[in-house]
Amino acid sequence: MSPKVPHYAVLGRPVAHSLSPQIHAEFGKQCGIAVIYLRLDTSELGFADTLARFAKAGGVGANITAPHKAEAAQLCQSLGYRAQQAGIVNTLIWRNGAWHGANTDGSGLLRDIRERHDLNLESRRVLLLGAGGAAQGVAPALLEAGISQMVIANRSLERARQLAERLDAADAALACTLTELPDMGSFDLIIQATSAGHHGEQLTLPHSILQKDSLCIDLNYGRAALPFTAWARSQHCRRVADGLGMLVEQAADAFAFWHGIRPDTAPVYNKLRISARL
Repeated sequence: MSPKVPHYAVLGRPVAHSLSPQIHAEFGKQCGIAVIYLRLDTSELGFADTLARFAKAGGVGANITAPHKAEAAQLCQSLGYRAQQAGIVNTLIWRNGAWHGANTDGSGLLRDIRERHDLNLESRRVLLLGAGGAAQGVAPALLEAGISQMVIANRSLERARQLAERLDAADAALACTLTELPDMGSFDLIIQATSAGHHGEQLTLPHSILQKDSLCIDLNYGRAALPFTAWARSQHCRRVADGLGMLVEQAADAFAFWHGIRPDTAPVYNKLRISARL
């Protein structure tokens, strides 16, 4: 990296698969902004040292992916509202000699649901599968969207309870194990937020969680989303999506955080869907 040239990057382990450089390059072209955006794998140096080295070389903005979102929040001098709620960050900006964090996962998911899938979340029942970082990042925004109830289902009941308690939403957020799902009724929106797909695993899910018009979304994209989306289609669910839409929308919110302008996401989403065969 050239010293002191403003750079942006995605940091994680691994990051070779990340579409973020391509997305931000497209946004830059659209908005007339020159963007230098890198992939930085943290495997060798660890997250904190990789981030420090990045800042020293001119890094001014970063996207954070697994497994570093919680650690990134701890390294920030300040956190935006969504990041405070979630306790994790996916977007950093360097200002006045320090990192400041934001979380655009929730806002990105809401925009994808409302605009790309035409679902009004008011008074809807939502099933959130998983209680890790991905679930933690989107749960507060979903509750604020006016849903009637969120059920957080996880292999570990304790982790599901911890997330429900963090949300501090009384009966609007319930915790259960995956094996208890047959007793939980059906849902308008089902969000798959576990890492099972990365290992080729399929969660054992009952058909009873589905309604006639349920929307099923896996927050992963590409191959990692296939087990869940294949299950949903096998259950004759007509509204099934992966996480590409959320990825593009949260990236647009991060771009706006850095550059003060939000790009049009539709052409970038369509291009990725075709070129990456997603």
